[in-house]
Amino acid sequence: MTIAHDEAVIDAAAVDVIFAEARTADAFTGEVTDEQARAIYELTKFGPTAFNSQPLRVTYVRSAEARASLVDTLAKGNRAKTASAPLVAILSYDTSWHERWDSFLPGYNAPKAMYDADPELAASTGNNNAHLQAGYFILAVRSLGFAAGPMTGADFAAIDAVFFPDGGQKSFLVVNIGQPAADAWGAAKPKFAYEDAVRTV
Repeated sequence: MTIAHDEAVIDAAAVDVIFAEARTADAFTGEVTDEQARAIYELTKFGPTAFNSQPLRVTYVRSAEARASLVDTLAKGNRAKTASAPLVAILSYDTSWHERWDSFLPGYNAPKAMYDADPELAASTGNNNAHLQAGYFILAVRSLGFAAGPMTGADFAAIDAVFFPDGGQKSFLVVNIGQPAADAWGAAKPKFAYEDAVRTV
């Protein structure tokens, strides 16, 4: 047991499933039901974002036609595993996220003017907070007993052209989801120690 296990308020098995023993999978098996796919988002949405903005959008790719179109946009090393994964998600951010202000922060819309006046700030805020939510998404996948295979090896402009041609969303991550196959990963990769990554000032 580690200090993380000792200090956690969830049990050790949950710590292992979500963090300590979780790995990025390269090969998958099994299936992911529509109910489980929904549950992944239902957990993801509770993570904090700036102004409760929730700019992340999730596109689950299930049809053969959509899967083929997505695979064509990926780096060669990512194509086979994505073609065979039980479920694939394209994560993107809503480029007009701030237009829904009254939906996510009713009663306090004063900050909206700042984003209306500065499209670059709106884009960076949406992008940054969607990336934050992507972390929650991966943990949600793991908490349901699945493995996640997040990938940035893709032509995201091409993905946007195929899946979001109106410019309403900007993609930034593709995530394969499923039960890990027997050959899902190689040797464990080293992680930085506390002393290597943390300082107190």
